[in-house]
Amino acid sequence: MPSSSASHDIDSAAGGTLVIIPTYNEIDNLRSIVERVLTAVPLAHVLLIDDGSPDGTGAEADDLARRDDRVFTMHRVGKLGLGSAYLRGFRWGLDRNYALIVEIDADGSHPPESLPKMIRLVTEPDATGAPADLVIGSRWTPGGTVVNWPKHRELLSRGGNTYARLLLGITVRDATGGFRVFRSDALRALPLDEVNSKGYFFQVDMTVRILDAGFRIIEVPIEFREREAGTSKMSHMIVVEAMLKVTLWGAKRRLTQLGRVLGVGKHGN
Repeated sequence: MPSSSASHDIDSAAGGTLVIIPTYNEIDNLRSIVERVLTAVPLAHVLLIDDGSPDGTGAEADDLARRDDRVFTMHRVGKLGLGSAYLRGFRWGLDRNYALIVEIDADGSHPPESLPKMIRLVTEPDATGAPADLVIGSRWTPGGTVVNWPKHRELLSRGGNTYARLLLGITVRDATGGFRVFRSDALRALPLDEVNSKGYFFQVDMTVRILDAGFRIIEVPIEFREREAGTSKMSHMIVVEAMLKVTLWGAKRRLTQLGRVLGVGKHGN
């Protein structure tokens, strides 16, 4: 990697790509994922957001930033959650005028090698004549696969996504997927200050907000691999909490839709 400059100049951010990688106890995976990201997209910048990892991940992130001008770090006190980390990263990137903002996990489960294709889909018109506003690296769209996942986790993820799709009235097959490329213009149009969801539900929340704002989502099949080092942050309670929130939000959306239908009917009479 190139050596870093003292000023860590980011004047070239405008028009570029920012890859946000939240971290908590990922010291065994961090260097590898950063190197893979920058190999796949050499002109990108990487923002590492560490939540006070006790295993030394924060110091590892600082070392990576010292060695490479494309890497930046943000340190937070305590484990504040995935959703709030991404929201901080979004604001950091939008303030610096990056054109594209990427989400990717630190554990290596998402393939950075898919980023060039995903980026093309948000920068170049397709058959519809327009680029996507959000591209999701999807496990559950046709062609997507998971490797080394226990069957119960696969069933839980598939079932949770099917439940969210039916209850929320959306067509996205991997609404919980955390491998994403956003156009910054789409993020700027959202009321990010109103987003307070955390963990597993954050990705569902952002998916629905993008769709409700009239933006276009494309899913790209990826090979999702179970982490080889470190411990998963996913737990049964996180999933249960997310599904409860999907239930409440879905019920509210359906009632709102019903109210609109009844309102139109009464007006027509």
